[in-house]
Amino acid sequence: MGPALLFAPADRPERFAKAADRADAVILDLEDAVAPAAKAQARQNLATSGLDPATTMVRINALDTEESRLDLAALALGNFNTIMVAKSSRPEAIAALADYNVVVLCETAAGILAAPALAELPNVVALMWGAEDLVASLGGTSSRFASGPRAGAYRAVATQARSQLLLAAGAFGKVAIDSIYADFADLDGLAAESEDAVASGFGAKACIHPSQVAVIRAAYRPDPAYVAAAQELLAAARAAGTGVFAFNGQMVDGPILLHAQQTLRRAGL
Repeated sequence: MGPALLFAPADRPERFAKAADRADAVILDLEDAVAPAAKAQARQNLATSGLDPATTMVRINALDTEESRLDLAALALGNFNTIMVAKSSRPEAIAALADYNVVVLCETAAGILAAPALAELPNVVALMWGAEDLVASLGGTSSRFASGPRAGAYRAVATQARSQLLLAAGAFGKVAIDSIYADFADLDGLAAESEDAVASGFGAKACIHPSQVAVIRAAYRPDPAYVAAAQELLAAARAAGTGVFAFNGQMVDGPILLHAQQTLRRAGL
């Protein structure tokens, strides 16, 4: 699913179709976006959502809560088979969800440290990280600088967690999903962060507002000039027939060819 994954509160069914129409996939949220008093109705909305299970996942509450038991009971009555588990940290608990494709949301210190073990599980298809819950779990107050020359940039601990999750996902061939950009009015900041996510290897990015979808898609869509250059490079590699060869004054080897292949993959070629 992706590259633009849009959260939609599960207690707002009037938003479901719009979210599906505007984004590449919808994350129906039973957790933070839904007030406690509305969670029962939100679960009932799963059965009548009308959303395609192939492009929809459901975020459930943390597995050590009673809310998650109720979430799973509601899911068992429907046809959604991809779930995002909030505050994932215990591999044995995730492994017990063998009937689902699981996206583990690592948003606590324990979750980030457990990311490699979680990524190794066969039912885990992707990993996502969350900055604000992570910093809160450490006793901090914010994941980003609020002012000064680094305003909007992540603090060091958040950057480290982001990198650790990406490495864990990559080590086991799982998709890494970049966290949301909460300031939905700052599309320039989102564009810069999305471009970094693409270049670093994140397979998708989550968002919280429909206006963010186009920005994320644009970041994941390669520039036509890059596509043409990648095609030319790969054609030269086939013609050379060797492991290392010179092209446009530079030496080219396996990793450079992989970069070119990934550019074509993002272009749908």
